[in-house]
Amino acid sequence: MEQKIMEVLRRMQDSLQEGQLKELQVVLQVVLSNCSITQEKQELRVTDRSWLVDLEEFLMSKALEGKSPGTVKRYRYELYRLLSYINKNVKDITDGNISGYMRTYKAIRQVTNQTLKNVRAVYSSFFIWLRDRDRIRKNPMALVEAIKVEQKIRKPYTDEERELLLRSCKTLRDKAMMEFFYSTAVRVSELAALNREDVHFVSKDLIVMGKGNKERTVYLNDRTNMYMKEYLESRTDSNQALFVSLKKPHGRLGKTGIEDIIRRTGQIAGVERAYPHRFRRTAATNALNRGMPVQEVAQLLGHAKLETTMVYCSVDQAGVKYHHQKYLSA
Repeated sequence: MEQKIMEVLRRMQDSLQEGQLKELQVVLQVVLSNCSITQEKQELRVTDRSWLVDLEEFLMSKALEGKSPGTVKRYRYELYRLLSYINKNVKDITDGNISGYMRTYKAIRQVTNQTLKNVRAVYSSFFIWLRDRDRIRKNPMALVEAIKVEQKIRKPYTDEERELLLRSCKTLRDKAMMEFFYSTAVRVSELAALNREDVHFVSKDLIVMGKGNKERTVYLNDRTNMYMKEYLESRTDSNQALFVSLKKPHGRLGKTGIEDIIRRTGQIAGVERAYPHRFRRTAATNALNRGMPVQEVAQLLGHAKLETTMVYCSVDQAGVKYHHQKYLSA
């Protein structure tokens, strides 16, 4: 018995701290004190790979729909793990199989409910696809419990915080980047892919390639236009990327590099939780609260659904009160 307990502790040592391991050891010793363990007969497990064809065709359909390579890769990763674990033909997979795997997934990987909800959405997409093509009679995901996620209000930057960030920038490049994020509300991956030639300084706009290979037009305000001109004119490199590293050979800044710049500037400025996506939320919130129609905010952000846009926005309660008095006072 003690040998098995030690084996459990060994397997959990990378996931638990020392104090938690000791507590687990005590609990196992108490619970298993009156138990005996017998070695079961090992039976040959037949591997079922019949689902591979369905998986590959599903992934191909998602790619043809315009899903990004990153999204298709994530679908492959999560579905491969699920299907190889259950080890059945897709016709025989039940809601119990999926629920059991998800409970194990959460327990072993210690993921948040939001992560688990995203994983569940991948599974649901796959089994709906199978049902719509008559490859299964019923969608097992219909009976898999929904994942509850606590909705936390993610606050945008205040005007003061944005000014603190700007004043804490060490270079003209960083100032231009901060202003560009706010004015255009682009995603960090979209900014990383942009080139100098994409920006139209006369018309103060540019076209970005968003999720699903969908193009949209975003705009530069006067302040951003000025900073971007100054930044690009100050560069001596020949790289076509819109934002590059300061050191030679001045390579294109990627997602991680851009995030690091914003995070470090936030530490200097004393602004907590400084990251690029918060500029996108800030732009959406300010645009909506200052009178831009929600349909146009959605278009600026590249959202197909208005519900997605509203998740980004923190509605000004003072504005709600004013309009309530204006429209619902009688």
